Amino acid sequence: MLTDLNWKGRCAKMILVFVVGLFIGSFLNVCICRIPNGESIVFPSSHCPGCGRSLTPWELIPVISFIIQGCRCKGCNRQISWRYPVVELLTAAVFAAIFTRFSGIDFYIHVLFYGVMIVILFIDLENQIIPNSLVLLLLGLSLLVQLFWPVQPWTTALLGGLLGGSLFLLLAIVSRGGMGGGDIKLVTVLGFWFGWASLLLVLFLAFLGGGLVGGILLLTGLKKRKDGIAFGPFLVLASFIVTMWGKQLLGWYIGISGL
Repeated sequence: MLTDLNWKGRCAKMILVFVVGLFIGSFLNVCICRIPNGESIVFPSSHCPGCGRSLTPWELIPVISFIIQGCRCKGCNRQISWRYPVVELLTAAVFAAIFTRFSGIDFYIHVLFYGVMIVILFIDLENQIIPNSLVLLLLGLSLLVQLFWPVQPWTTALLGGLLGGSLFLLLAIVSRGGMGGGDIKLVTVLGFWFGWASLLLVLFLAFLGGGLVGGILLLTGLKKRKDGIAFGPFLVLASFIVTMWGKQLLGWYIGISGL
């Protein structure tokens, strides 16, 4: 009986986390739209980018309002981007997944970290940039965690940052700008966050994913060899995989390699 109650309570909390994640995802959409343009994420209130009409509370309900409105603005009939419900659902799913892995302060730290990472993912995907303000926010969070809730020695964190920054700076030089400055800064922070060992796994997964997707885009003719592909999304996805299942992946690799 006690086990059933604990399981039901856990499920109820996960549903709550998912719903809250939907609303936070709605706010992240605002950040994705405004930060690249240097606009305030607070003022003015949410409005249609086409006609400028302020949105009513009913139009701000995540996902549901998108469906009810038929994917279009009630004022000007402009089509609403599918990115809005995708970000909301993705944020909710990521938060729910984090809830299954972390609790207490660790849960809130990772929710904040990946909330920012989701914004970085979509800004880089749409604009091919990673804003410095978001990288600095991640750096500040990483420093706070290292100061008050450290999970690794300072030497490990610093070596991770140095390794990531140096490696991607070298790649940028060799590729003559093929790797952007935003990627260099983000990987430096990720190195500090994960430490050098886990960073290597993040980079392996990111390059593997980037190579596979890039190859598919080339084969299908959607991209040409000289076309740029945003690398930030692959770093974000790889980071989340390592956060959730990094130890299992390393254990599996060591097992099959015989190390």
